Amino acid sequence: MHITARVDYAVRTLLELAAIDDARPAKAETLATAQSIPHKFLEAVLADLRRGGLVRSRRGPEGGYWLARPAAEISIADVIRTVEGPLASVRGERPESVAYTGVAEKLQDVWIAVRVNLRAVLEEVSLADVVSGRLPGFVEDLTKDPGAWERRQV
Repeated sequence: MHITARVDYAVRTLLELAAIDDARPAKAETLATAQSIPHKFLEAVLADLRRGGLVRSRRGPEGGYWLARPAAEISIADVIRTVEGPLASVRGERPESVAYTGVAEKLQDVWIAVRVNLRAVLEEVSLADVVSGRLPGFVEDLTKDPGAWERRQV
């Protein structure tokens, strides 16, 4: 899975918003500085997040951005789908929409399994989990596998 800059910036921005204790909106400039994100790029990401219903915004001197719902109710999968679309696609199509013949026939099952595994992690980890530093147990277990940290060569 390729995590784009857009997804990375969106998640990091939402984590900043989730970490804010008070109900005051956060300025885009503050969010950009906190995570070293280019301000203009962040403005476009925030617009996607607003259209996707993950943040709210208010203009003016007291304006800014805040989460549209509690951090515990926003999964990493929600963020990815909002800014990039489906978690897994094959040539731009959903895995259930592709079909193969001959020796490649079972390949669709592989793509479906990949999506299931992405969902298993990304739908279960919320912004609140990351901000608190307490990830779901099975995610912690996955990261304890020494092979998870090894770079694989082609």
